[in-house]
Amino acid sequence: MAADPDCVFCRIVAGEHPAERVAEDERTIAFLEADPVTRGHAVVIPREHAAGLEAIGDEDLAAVAQAARRLAIAMRERLGADGVNLVRPRDADGEAAHLHVHVIPRNQGDALRLPWVSEPGDRDEIEATARELAG
Repeated sequence: MAADPDCVFCRIVAGEHPAERVAEDERTIAFLEADPVTRGHAVVIPREHAAGLEAIGDEDLAAVAQAARRLAIAMRERLGADGVNLVRPRDADGEAAHLHVHVIPRNQGDALRLPWVSEPGDRDEIEATARELAG
């Protein structure tokens, strides 16, 4: 499936939209959420545009899951997270969507409740966290 010029995630893949990338491989990109609900909140996407689970190829879906797992491990090791939530939002399906998975570090006693309400994050903190996660 070709890139969607109206899709912000496709623009991130192409390098046309800024994102604090923390990991990438030949099939996926992981970057920090601009409106994080916890410190280190990241998103994993396939490089190839896929409008949901039925549209993504098996290899890309497996790559997204593996990238999310690697990122969750890094969040525990590098950010000291007590745990991690993997969330695939309901708006991640449909013609205009680009499949994505949120990887959200959790700590004992944090105030996050799912579903969450996002707010713009602090750019300096996001950049510093990206450096920590990227190693």
